[in-house]
Amino acid sequence: MVETLLMVDDDPRDTALMARALKKAGISLEVITVADGFEALDYLLARGVWGARAQSAPRAVILDLNLPGKHGLDVLREIRATPETRLVPVVILSSSSEESDVRTGYELGANSYVQKPVDFDMFVEIARQIGLYWTSVNVPHA
Repeated sequence: MVETLLMVDDDPRDTALMARALKKAGISLEVITVADGFEALDYLLARGVWGARAQSAPRAVILDLNLPGKHGLDVLREIRATPETRLVPVVILSSSSEESDVRTGYELGANSYVQKPVDFDMFVEIARQIGLYWTSVNVPHA
């Protein structure tokens, strides 16, 4: 089975940069991208348009906060409240530097909070580091 990384972000430039940075770093997992919180939960729980996929947890979820439909913090709340997804690592990657977003993200069970850099090269480097850590360094749950 191919290992995956789920990226939840409505900005196609950011998702393309993440995929490119991971490929450049030699990380060979499949990057699944969804543009809203509802689809993220559908993917994680193998329902809706994702109902036919084998239900296996991604290595990590990269989660933006400002999403259409369902805010990223609400998505995180549901991920942590659902037994099938409770242990999936979640990295918030957001442009928000609001202390309340950071605090609430950690209170809801985020494994990491990273502010999206504005600089292109820095974004690529951050994406590479996130990918390397969660796929090469971190030991996933069984």
